[in-house]
Amino acid sequence: MSEIDSADMGPWLSPDDLEFVRRKVPIVYVEIVPVRLDESGELEAVGMLLCVEGNSIMRAFPAGRVLYHERVRDAISRHIEKDLGPVSLPQIPACVTPFTVGEYFPTPGEGWHDERQHAISLAYIVAMQGDCNPGSDSLEFTWFTPGEARTPELQAELSPAHASLLRKALAKLDEI
Repeated sequence: MSEIDSADMGPWLSPDDLEFVRRKVPIVYVEIVPVRLDESGELEAVGMLLCVEGNSIMRAFPAGRVLYHERVRDAISRHIEKDLGPVSLPQIPACVTPFTVGEYFPTPGEGWHDERQHAISLAYIVAMQGDCNPGSDSLEFTWFTPGEARTPELQAELSPAHASLLRKALAKLDEI
């Protein structure tokens, strides 16, 4: 693709170009674990989307690609607004160091799995102060208490990668 062609397309790749790139290089993603904190900074709730994934319905966290020439902070904001709405009022930390980094591989059994690609996921815990509403790609958004989030039944509603991400987020919040 020439410089002129890519400039005309903006930050998006065509489906064919994206498929080609996914087979050649890792793609950078952000994943967001939305939380509600009380006045003292203690965890009150963890938010999750309910989404259709193929033929099943699963819980998930807001997530998506970082676009070419996009700051990570801007990618976090864009995906929160797309998935949780413009009045979710995220409190994005001043320092955008992820609390964990995940790796998705197209080969099952090598870590987190994504049959489409090798992806690097920068994961963030973001406090929400406004109203969170599911975007058009989701069925609902629900807040769960820390106790509910720790149950095997709820974690079974997540992909194995997002269940692992939830456990890591809860452990990180327990440290604070």
